[in-house]
Amino acid sequence: MTTVAIAGTGPVGLTAALVLARRGIDVTVLEQGEALAGESRASTFHPPTLEMLRDLDITPALMRKGLVARTFQYRERGGDPVATLDLGVLSQDTEFPFRVQCEQSKLTPILLEALPDSAQVRFAHAVEGVETGPGGVRVKTTRGVVQCDWLIGADGAHSAVRRGIGAEFEGSTYPERFLVASVDEDLEAVLPGIALINYVFDPREWLVLLRTPDHWRVLLPTPADTPDDLELRRLPERLAGVVDLGRPWHIAHASLYHVHERVVPYFRDGRVLLMGDAAHVNNPLGGLGMNSGIHDAVRMAHALADVLSGEPDEVLEQAARRRRTVAVEHVQRTSRNNWSQLRTHDAEYRRGLRELAADPAASRTYLRRACLMDSLEQQ
Repeated sequence: MTTVAIAGTGPVGLTAALVLARRGIDVTVLEQGEALAGESRASTFHPPTLEMLRDLDITPALMRKGLVARTFQYRERGGDPVATLDLGVLSQDTEFPFRVQCEQSKLTPILLEALPDSAQVRFAHAVEGVETGPGGVRVKTTRGVVQCDWLIGADGAHSAVRRGIGAEFEGSTYPERFLVASVDEDLEAVLPGIALINYVFDPREWLVLLRTPDHWRVLLPTPADTPDDLELRRLPERLAGVVDLGRPWHIAHASLYHVHERVVPYFRDGRVLLMGDAAHVNNPLGGLGMNSGIHDAVRMAHALADVLSGEPDEVLEQAARRRRTVAVEHVQRTSRNNWSQLRTHDAEYRRGLRELAADPAASRTYLRRACLMDSLEQQ
């Protein structure tokens, strides 16, 4: 019997585990894989996330592995920057007025190592079923049954915990897939003046260029109904359309995936909590998915610890409701707007971005919302 079982050893599950363990609560983490996931996936950490990880003594180690991005750019396809936004305008709000570019696969080992010995992590324990009752939760796994007082589902967009409690995952799928290529190229040499993070306008083929410690990433929209192998074969040609190197780009790896915008109707069902991609998914533009998931983990895990320490149950209920409000009104709305704007021809919008970048007060207002700072302070 464990007090809290957590499904998933991604950034969200391990952050929740660390919060609870540091509060003196018995925690067991269940992971379906044999080890931590090695895929790069999300790679941008926003200022309030760095603050939360600082409070867990994680940020210094993360920053040693990552790159500090003090600006990001909006650019025209094949042209000059439209606007460069400087996160330094947030210096009055945070000790981290920048983003950190670092793959989530570099964060999870840091979190795992930080867990106290009292926290158990069980690999190769895939969740197969969930039964709830007045005495707690019974979690059926591929290695047997785990009994717990509380269960946290942080097991991703295909969450077995979410399915186990029968929660709907309503929403929609974007009309295009996203093709992400990690490349071994020095893009700063061939695209002088680019930032570590670049959003590139084009109504036919917008794109995103992101620097990570290991690679540059290129994100391209791709038709929903074409064969995967065809699109991957076309990738060298499409990359040459970004910038012609006079030779094929060096592609480290590439992946093609559907993008969804979905949310569960509730983040709490009795003694079961859902957070991160298990509770809400959105497009990756703006880097809000992992960040908001870590925010879910910190806020809801602290609320659960408060209840276990004798606070009224409403503390947890309110935290779960507020995190769902943030997912819908901040995360999904902002990421959807980011996607719409990259496809636009609107000269007025571009002029507005230039004016925004030139106005520190307006930039601060914009960036506070873009990095989810306002979403936390409004709770």
